[in-house]
Amino acid sequence: QVQLVESGGGLVQAGGSLTLSCAASGRTFTTMGWFRQAPGKEREFVTAIVWSGTYYADSVKGRFTISRDNAKNTVYLQMNSLKIEDTAVYYCAAGQYGLSRHEGAYDYWGQGTQVTVSS
Repeated sequence: QVQLVESGGGLVQAGGSLTLSCAASGRTFTTMGWFRQAPGKEREFVTAIVWSGTYYADSVKGRFTISRDNAKNTVYLQMNSLKIEDTAVYYCAAGQYGLSRHEGAYDYWGQGTQVTVSS
């Protein structure tokens, strides 16, 4: 059974840092990504990684870094210089296609972890 389990969310002050983790079980995936959904907004793409290739939304480029540990089947999201507008539920996603910002390219989703950035 495939599972994606996120961890690492929490409350942080603006300008601070936070690292999210997503541990996958049941199989390995070509592509793993992060999406987020802020209150009252649609879920949006944040970043994705295909082995060593990465892709970032413009809103997080230069501040967020995605990485993966294939031995642990885990993907990480290092978030620096956090802004209030980064507040959202962050979802891990996994799929077998290449780098994509589209939700339809991902077959499995985690339950989400809350990130709240305060002023």
